[in-house]
Amino acid sequence: MRRTAIVALVLGLTAVPTAEASSAPQVRVWVTTPDRAELMHERPRVTFGTGESAHPTIVVDPGRRYQEVDGFGASITDSSAELLAGLAPAVRAETMRKLFDPVHGIGVSFLRQPVGSSDFTAAAEHYTYDDVPAGQTDFPLRHFSVRHDEAKILPLLREAKRLNPRLKVMATPWSPPAWMKDDDSLVGGNLKDDPKVYDAYARYLVKFVQAYARAGVPVDFLSVQNEPQNRTPDAYPGTDMPVAAQVKVIEALGPKLRLASPRTKILGYDHNWATHPNDGSAETDYPYQILNSKAAKWLAGTAYHCYYGDPSAQTALRNAFPDKGIWFTECSGSKGATDPPAKVFSDTLRWHARNVVLGTTRNWARSAVNWNIALDSTGGPHNGGCGTCTGLVTVQPDGSVVTDAEYYTIGHLSKFVKPGARRIASTSFGTTGWNGQIMDAAFRNPDGSTALVVHNQHDEPRSFAVNVGDRTFEYTLPGGALATFTWTSQLRGKLDAVPLTGATAFPDGALAIDDDASTRWSNGAAQAPGQFLQVDLGRRRDFRRVAVDSGGSLGDYARNWELSASDDGTSWRSIASGAGVGQLTNIDVRRTSARYLRITSTGAVSNWWSIADFRLYN
Repeated sequence: MRRTAIVALVLGLTAVPTAEASSAPQVRVWVTTPDRAELMHERPRVTFGTGESAHPTIVVDPGRRYQEVDGFGASITDSSAELLAGLAPAVRAETMRKLFDPVHGIGVSFLRQPVGSSDFTAAAEHYTYDDVPAGQTDFPLRHFSVRHDEAKILPLLREAKRLNPRLKVMATPWSPPAWMKDDDSLVGGNLKDDPKVYDAYARYLVKFVQAYARAGVPVDFLSVQNEPQNRTPDAYPGTDMPVAAQVKVIEALGPKLRLASPRTKILGYDHNWATHPNDGSAETDYPYQILNSKAAKWLAGTAYHCYYGDPSAQTALRNAFPDKGIWFTECSGSKGATDPPAKVFSDTLRWHARNVVLGTTRNWARSAVNWNIALDSTGGPHNGGCGTCTGLVTVQPDGSVVTDAEYYTIGHLSKFVKPGARRIASTSFGTTGWNGQIMDAAFRNPDGSTALVVHNQHDEPRSFAVNVGDRTFEYTLPGGALATFTWTSQLRGKLDAVPLTGATAFPDGALAIDDDASTRWSNGAAQAPGQFLQVDLGRRRDFRRVAVDSGGSLGDYARNWELSASDDGTSWRSIASGAGVGQLTNIDVRRTSARYLRITSTGAVSNWWSIADFRLYN
């Protein structure tokens, strides 16, 4: 089978070590393994050194910054609240600490709260905050009340905010009140196409935001409909809300919400990465239509779920609308009726590590949010909908609470990546679809510390290196493990990095300009003298270093090479030559200016030649 590796091209400044960097910075390490042998277990610290490594090397570059982080977490659904409120006081207090305390727990920092009933409702009847008898209406909203939530949900939300004052809250309705809908039911149907109804629904949402603020739970984000393309919800609240209807709701809501709660940002769409076949295909570009509509001026961005498609959809939308944010707001683990707990834990850890922890964040998500924060051992209580979902924690029949895989996947982010952090550049060799490589994402916290989250996709242990500027350490992770590495030293990488535009590579196609959306290059055969990779930089570029990285394709580095430069692509001059000794080869040269670069294999060896990263530094 042909092996390939991702190619990306960037331009930056040479690393400058600080005084702190020269004193052998320490790295703390926490690891979770699929067999539960380690559960966010803190291992002995490792130390940054100055040598290069022959292993695949994650190059962390604090100078290249991406999206700001709002938080990571789940939802205290009605079902979750019922379970948590029913615990013995001491058990409930300890569970809340384990979930929300940033020091003694995982510091959950984002909650997405249903506005009214969802499938995870403990009661026999679904509800909203303005229910009236069938056939009646309440356009003045005289019956509006959040009394239902005052019993269990709001006290838990206040306790969560006390434990983590930086906690952000998003609110999402599964259905408007039935009297606003054409089927007079919370389950299915459409919002009535009537200006009076759009106005009433907008006021309903504003009243909810105001009521929660008065109750001590300000709402930071609001979407107007959960999964608006889910046209046939399974006996639980839902609304088919086409683009035109969502636009009208947002246009009615935007000015009212800005006056009533300026802090609350509106998010559009709030559904899957791609349109599920069961949801129909009439509006497969739903989020694009929303952001192209008149409602876009009221939107901070778009929310996504995990149940169909893949996280690359987030980057595609961000590229089309770079001034709008991306939030990832729902994903649940699941279990089969006969799946043993060990399999559920292992499968969930691995899939969520690839797709939720790293896939969403490497594709511009400002949040990563799971579904229920707590369920019982049967996956309930629920009223319609999902009968196979799992939570961050499980309440057992004896009243004890155990942590599940999602507690650790979210925890490897929420405990170490703080609200206000920024994702920074890091080379990653894994993919959301399993390829057996090392996958990662790096973040710089507001206090200057760095968190690097790494997942070994393979079943076997994998060794790798981490490089920042002139510092490197090596590490080996067990098969399937998820780990977080943190260091407080503000090591400086390649500052002020600038992506190259218009770059092309020959003979195998275009080089991408972003490390998360790139094409691939491999010579596809044993190395022989004369094989080369040629790059068009788009214009003349100054550089002092060329980094040639073979990534996770172990051994597929050029054993002997020559680097040449050209101004016209025809006349070439040799500027360096040498022998590769590992996956990452840094070629330092005198300051050079060129439009074209060519790296040529000058030796023969049985290994293929793959390139995962090709970078210039100046």
